[in-house]
Amino acid sequence: MRPHLRAGVAVYNEGRRHAAHDAWEERWLDLTEGEDERLLHGLIQLSAVVYHADEGNRPGAQGLAGSAGEYLADLPADYRGVNLDDVRPFLAEVAADPEHAERSEPPELTFEGVALGYDDLGFQSTAVAAEALAEADGYDEDTIEQAVRYAREDLAKRGVDTMADDVGGAVQRGAAGDDTFVSLLFAFVRDAERRPLVAERLGQHVRRRESRESDVEGLFE
Repeated sequence: MRPHLRAGVAVYNEGRRHAAHDAWEERWLDLTEGEDERLLHGLIQLSAVVYHADEGNRPGAQGLAGSAGEYLADLPADYRGVNLDDVRPFLAEVAADPEHAERSEPPELTFEGVALGYDDLGFQSTAVAAEALAEADGYDEDTIEQAVRYAREDLAKRGVDTMADDVGGAVQRGAAGDDTFVSLLFAFVRDAERRPLVAERLGQHVRRRESRESDVEGLFE
């Protein structure tokens, strides 16, 4: 839950409202009814409210603002670390008057008091963000997913627990030594201008790794 929340908050704050919902939706689809489901459902709809407002779709923004507010209504003010008390008034205003979203800036999201951006994400949440951005921007999702798997393997060989909340230290800063996949995934998320070039390099390294694996596959069977 935590990496998906962190990734979605960062992607949202970086202005990628549509992509943010992909980070949250991956986890939301696995949930049954409950507070976590309502939180992610509400955040997904918040991102859609802002997206539709930016596109000039006032009826779409207004309708979703009402339902998003209902999902988030009974949750604690900082449930799961998200600043819901800043989100709910905005949704109420847009539900009452859809032009409100055009007159005011959408609320910035914080997680545990920090307005996260890409540079604040560790490996686990960066991996979630990378897959969300790949889907939103039309990059080869299979390549990014494979790169994430290889990055996890490389970190595991160094004794890093990649399933922790968010890997810290040198990995969180993107300085992962010779771990090419880790470094490139950080670059894919953090450097929007060079993202196409980084995606191409990731594809090259994925194909090279797959080729090496196929060369030795079955040799000792």
